[in-house]
Amino acid sequence: MTSIDMGEKNMSNPIAVITGGSSGIGAEMAHYFADKGWDLAITFVENSEGAASVAAYIESKGRRAFMMKCDVGYKDQVDTFLDAVVENLGLPRLMVNNAGIQTWAPFLELEEADWDRTIRTNLKGYFLCTQKYARLCVAHAAPGNVVMIGSGSNKLPFPNLVDYSASKGGIENLTKVAAVELGKYGIRVNCVAPGAIEIERTRRETPDYADIWGAMAPLGRVGYAEDVAQAVEYLGSAGASYVTGQTLYVDGGVFTQPSWPDYS
Repeated sequence: MTSIDMGEKNMSNPIAVITGGSSGIGAEMAHYFADKGWDLAITFVENSEGAASVAAYIESKGRRAFMMKCDVGYKDQVDTFLDAVVENLGLPRLMVNNAGIQTWAPFLELEEADWDRTIRTNLKGYFLCTQKYARLCVAHAAPGNVVMIGSGSNKLPFPNLVDYSASKGGIENLTKVAAVELGKYGIRVNCVAPGAIEIERTRRETPDYADIWGAMAPLGRVGYAEDVAQAVEYLGSAGASYVTGQTLYVDGGVFTQPSWPDYS
């Protein structure tokens, strides 16, 4: 690919990075942003077929796609990936930290190796990606925008999701400290914390997922990946130019509503 001035490339095309973009919410966010006219770079670890499918969708919308195998828990892979994104697409306007894993296990049974793997991916990975992206923005004297994908576990612990809940709570404070330190460089950092979101995996695991969680939400329905993507889009837009260090819960009110006895 012919080298072009990075400032020119960044201004001419809106570019976003979505880690973990080969399936689930990440893949559906990539579809959404492609529909909105963004060029996209995504990471995958094992699901190369899913990543290729997402890349094909992006290109079918007339946008540029870049995909690379990258375990975000390792600095060398993160650095290689983001350097390649700049070389192939340009400096991204938006960095979405989405890649994540979880282990279902009671506290007393969770294995140390599973704890380490989840914290490395979900928390260390977000740190490494944000740090590298911010360094690129500073090097190119360009503003930046980071959105962390959190969870209802930012606020409330989930039983049998010890490592996941710990990592998501950490992401909330990582968002705040990054926003405070990076603001002077024109880099905003925010968090979108989804609640129950119906995707292919949740439908497969729990066929009545939408009914169960929809009944719990004050808004009376389950969430969809598009709800998450729209929140990310807002935080990545000029309309949120004075918003940083914040967490936006996309949960239909589930984690705002306390569990009170029914006195009716």
